[in-house]
Amino acid sequence: MLRFLTAGESHGQALVVIVEGLPAGLDVTVEDIQSELSRRRLGFGRGPRQRFEQDDVTLLGGVRHGRTLGSPVAIEIKNTEWFRSDKWHEEMSPAPGSTKAPLTRVRPGHADLPGMQKYGFTDARDVLERASARETAARVAAGTLAKLLLRTIDVEILSHVIQMGSVRSDAPRPTITDLPAVDESPVRCFDRGAAERMVAEVESAAKDGDSLGGIVEVLGYGVPVGLGSHVHWDRKLDALLAQAIMSIQAVKGVEIGDGFEVAGRRGSSAHDAVRWDSDSKEYVRDTTLAGGTEGGISNGGLLVVRAAMKPLATLNKPSLPTVDVVTKDAGVSFKERTDVTAVPAMGVVAETMVALVLAAEAQRKFGGDSIVEFVRNAKNAS
Repeated sequence: MLRFLTAGESHGQALVVIVEGLPAGLDVTVEDIQSELSRRRLGFGRGPRQRFEQDDVTLLGGVRHGRTLGSPVAIEIKNTEWFRSDKWHEEMSPAPGSTKAPLTRVRPGHADLPGMQKYGFTDARDVLERASARETAARVAAGTLAKLLLRTIDVEILSHVIQMGSVRSDAPRPTITDLPAVDESPVRCFDRGAAERMVAEVESAAKDGDSLGGIVEVLGYGVPVGLGSHVHWDRKLDALLAQAIMSIQAVKGVEIGDGFEVAGRRGSSAHDAVRWDSDSKEYVRDTTLAGGTEGGISNGGLLVVRAAMKPLATLNKPSLPTVDVVTKDAGVSFKERTDVTAVPAMGVVAETMVALVLAAEAQRKFGGDSIVEFVRNAKNAS
């Protein structure tokens, strides 16, 4: 069973991820991982940290001569900012000691206060360093392996931004051949006109020292029939996808297919009609209202998952009313370096989480200790 575990803090020495359950013989390089990590850094509205912090990737175990060994794969992503600045050596030192500047004016909408209350901390940095979306770099590294595994059975995943602030795209859905065009957009939007309006919206928010949220759509092409199951609540594919997407920092809503829209329709217009294609010898659905899943099982259609990201809780012009947890005095929340929006980058992370879920379920269904066996089993099942 494919699973992964991440460790590390935003300004610590490194992030680490261990991925277990990959079959032997999967082609993997550091360049594959760095390429995906560079996509995570895309997007108009990102903060200065993206310009000077690089993702320095090391494969620590589980890969030999460019191929997985079937053992756990360990990946380290060094924090180049930590190595450049003595500040973080002191602030994030694992050795006994204390900080000279505790953060006590918590940020509404962030994990600061509930995390401090849960663990008994008096310094928000004890929470925010792990709660930071920097952790998603480790997920993207793990998701690269999942994408490579899925590619061996012709499954491809991409994302695009369909809404930024109040601007919504009406463009047709991109296919995998359109991914370069999506990534070339400053906001990763396939609709050029909407992208220009999104950029203007980001510029307006930046001028006000504010932040913006939005919606991304993740598309899974070539997903085989039968991933997930109806037999247990925790085996349902759509439920697994929803949990994975909701685990991304600042995501507050998930939609499979046209879930929210069809809730207001009558049943006669809320479902995907089924027909038999005599040429392909397959059951076909010409619409994606259900998003490629029925009864918790993939149905062979296009997988459609949407993620809604709230505006970031850290503002460039702090104005959110809060309380100092030590003095209990009213004030405004503290400021860390932040983005105006991270919606384009969140789309890449959402791809990662979808890939990890699909790869885990593909491994569960097809099995195989080697890539040869995995691909053979998948081909025989189709």
